[in-house]
Amino acid sequence: MPKGSGEPPLRGGLVVVDKPPGLTSHDVVARVRRLAGTKRVGHGGTLDPMATGVLLVGVGRATRLLGYLALHDKDYVATMRLGVTTSTDDAEGEPLVVQSTGDVTAEAIATAAEALTGEIEQRPPAVSAIKVDGKRAYARARAGEDVVLATRRVAVSRFDVGEVTSAGEVVDFEAHITCSSGTYIRALARDVGAALGVGGHLTALRRTRVGAFDLTQARTLAELESGFTMTPLDEVAATAFARRDLDADQAVALSHGGRLAASDMGSEPVAAFGPDGAFVALLEDRDGVARALAVFVG
Repeated sequence: MPKGSGEPPLRGGLVVVDKPPGLTSHDVVARVRRLAGTKRVGHGGTLDPMATGVLLVGVGRATRLLGYLALHDKDYVATMRLGVTTSTDDAEGEPLVVQSTGDVTAEAIATAAEALTGEIEQRPPAVSAIKVDGKRAYARARAGEDVVLATRRVAVSRFDVGEVTSAGEVVDFEAHITCSSGTYIRALARDVGAALGVGGHLTALRRTRVGAFDLTQARTLAELESGFTMTPLDEVAATAFARRDLDADQAVALSHGGRLAASDMGSEPVAAFGPDGAFVALLEDRDGVARALAVFVG
């Protein structure tokens, strides 16, 4: 849809943005709102200002799908620095402790990364958006509170160590990571450094994939300014989820809050499509029936 053409179709769609450094995810949403000509825009899977890469931005009814898209696994390329601990576990924080990395080898780094692969208990950074008694952890930390968050179980299916370089007292290394939703990459940098006894933090991060959407589909903000387009909602659902085709009666029943027989397609959400090919609802099987998590017609 060209810029300035007015309100987008109600069903909307998805914009895969290659987020630049220095902008918040909310900044990107504000840009897309202007280009799409609607306030009904949101993002899934926040990226910190220093991070770049794939940010999913929904327009219109596609905003209701973002929470489910963000639950899919993600790929990252990160640069981690050993020898310096910071207040935020990344380069935006204040240095806290500096230690010599003279005895750290590439083999030791790979061993520490391997120990953080699989299902692990991860403690989120103190400076994060997690709420503690109704208040964001970062607000408590910046107010001087000693914030120690509870660990949570996450899955890191790949943590490969790439090029390792020494620069004075610090060691930098590149990491290629595939992980579940809710995994903090800066916490992985912190924990590798802790395992090696020298501390560590994240210095660069690029997200290259969220579920079925990767950098090959992403567009920069400058490209979107030149010609704003989005992937239609029906195509997004067909790409991101397993598919269940409905007959006309099933589609009508589902669109009015009805339930269907279970699909036996597993525990993950399934996209249900009507006989006209329109995406009707996102379903989940529970207690022998298929229930709508969200309805997208009517």
